[in-house]
Amino acid sequence: MKTSAIDKPATGSPLTLWLPRVSIVLAIIGLLDSIYLAWLKLAGTTALCGGVGDCESVNNSIYAEINGIPIALLGAGAYLLIMALLLVEGRFGLGAEWPVMGVFGLSLIGTLYSAYLTYLEVAVLHAICPYCVVSAIAIALIFVVSVVRLRQQFA
Repeated sequence: MKTSAIDKPATGSPLTLWLPRVSIVLAIIGLLDSIYLAWLKLAGTTALCGGVGDCESVNNSIYAEINGIPIALLGAGAYLLIMALLLVEGRFGLGAEWPVMGVFGLSLIGTLYSAYLTYLEVAVLHAICPYCVVSAIAIALIFVVSVVRLRQQFA
């Protein structure tokens, strides 16, 4: 039975062993954040921002949905897919490259889209949602980790 990068025996550098775990933790943070934002949008409730930022302006803007689907719900799906790729790494005979490349691709797209949404928050809406910032940081860090992993894998 093949194992995932999470379950592999201790071979390689400590950094190599911890990177998949770091990505999973970041994906869990992003997933919980996205689920909370999606719940707010779908339930029509007010965010617990604690006086920091303007969650309501951002989450109720026209940019918070694509064809009626909350952006946060799409983000939750992306974080779930990233977690699934990280967990299946090495379990199939297809090689370990495709999950790492998949995480890289998803996190690249997520980072670029988060940068666009952050631009909209600052330049168009003139409001910042701290939960959106958490998600943007989580996906950007997953992207950075995926770049490091690709460099290690193909070095």
